[in-house]
Amino acid sequence: MDYLDRHKLATLVAEERARYEAEHPNSKALHANANHLFARVPMTWMNKWAGGFPLGFVGAHGATVTDLDGHELIDFALGDTGAMAGHSPEPLARAMATRIGVKGGVTTMLPTEDAEWVAAELTRRFGLAQWSFSLSATDANRWLLRLVRLVTQRPKILVFSYSYHGTVDETFVIVDERGRCVSRPGNVAPAVDPATTTRVVEFNDLAALERELSHGDVAAVLTEPALTNIGIVLPQPRFLEGVRELCDATGTLLILDETHTFSAGPGGATRRFGLRPDALTIGKSLGGGVACGAYGLSQDLAERVLASLSIGADIVDVGGVGGTLAGNAMSFAAMRAVLGEVLTDEAFGPMEELATTFASGVRATIDRHGLPWSISQLGARCEYRFANPAPVNGGESAKSADPLLEDFLHLYGVNRGVLLTPFHNMALMCPATTPAQVERHQVVFDEAVATLRA
Repeated sequence: MDYLDRHKLATLVAEERARYEAEHPNSKALHANANHLFARVPMTWMNKWAGGFPLGFVGAHGATVTDLDGHELIDFALGDTGAMAGHSPEPLARAMATRIGVKGGVTTMLPTEDAEWVAAELTRRFGLAQWSFSLSATDANRWLLRLVRLVTQRPKILVFSYSYHGTVDETFVIVDERGRCVSRPGNVAPAVDPATTTRVVEFNDLAALERELSHGDVAAVLTEPALTNIGIVLPQPRFLEGVRELCDATGTLLILDETHTFSAGPGGATRRFGLRPDALTIGKSLGGGVACGAYGLSQDLAERVLASLSIGADIVDVGGVGGTLAGNAMSFAAMRAVLGEVLTDEAFGPMEELATTFASGVRATIDRHGLPWSISQLGARCEYRFANPAPVNGGESAKSADPLLEDFLHLYGVNRGVLLTPFHNMALMCPATTPAQVERHQVVFDEAVATLRA
């Protein structure tokens, strides 16, 4: 990137890292003394921090986090969507206290009345007739892929390059520079080469999709309505309609993963764009951070699954679908509270307005400094990329990454009380996010860019 002095950027990153280390001694000690935690963190992703160690935290409420050293940060990461309802909203806290304390019983392998309420609400929002529940969107995707292979008797699935569907083995593929399906870089010891289970094309490429579906061996296309984990890559006009038409023409099922794109509105991108999936998966944000996931099936697909059980598939015991803690009472109490009282239809409008203000401010700064960057928005979610125009597929977005520049912007923000997602430059608004918090990000972002350009 010729417009940046790389030596100066490296120096700035070193300065911000030194400040981060000096101002967070308790977080540093927590990490250093975690001798019984593999990689010194409860979950290895927590090491994805530009400062060399993650922040430890003592509390989080609304759109703020308080770390071990007493710093209060405006939180735009929101648990990378898991806390899209905000941290510990009152309805969720009340529901948890009632479920665990007054009523009692976290998990029994028995249904509660909350389950039908949640399923009916998801039908209202997304349109799918039948729902089943898991503890994560990863599990929802994994189990659903088994069901679509069962009903179609086809072995493969198709995903878009650099899409993300949790830790599902079949989805860790990309299109390489020669147009081949290859395992995604960094994929940890896959049981089988995912190129043997999966077809892959670039997002927004209907011609490539038509070519790969013509083989007749794909059970389902699994896609996010917009790519999100490689930066927000929005669908081009009529792309998603074209995907539906190609699936119909080839007898292929269409699964939409709304785990991140739920930011698009109360019914996600499915309702916003008028989409017609055969199945849908979603997780994390539904329960306000309490572990949960769900997959919905159209009435036709649900009937096909049930009809297929006659060939000996087992979905009530050890057939590979379901889990002991899935559909537990605590998860349902959380989902009912969040969907019924926090992430309501009315909540999304103000969230999106704040995201639009956020994006407009960032875009103005980019333009003022003549930077070859862009920012994309999907409802309440924004993300800036180091490319202009914005990437139209995962491959382009991956090439626009600049890890050192990302480290600088992330550290600069954290050191001044603003937290973005450490995995990428994502900012998410929750119902508790305020205009003042968005304005604070803008001030810090302006200062960071001015420092880079000085």
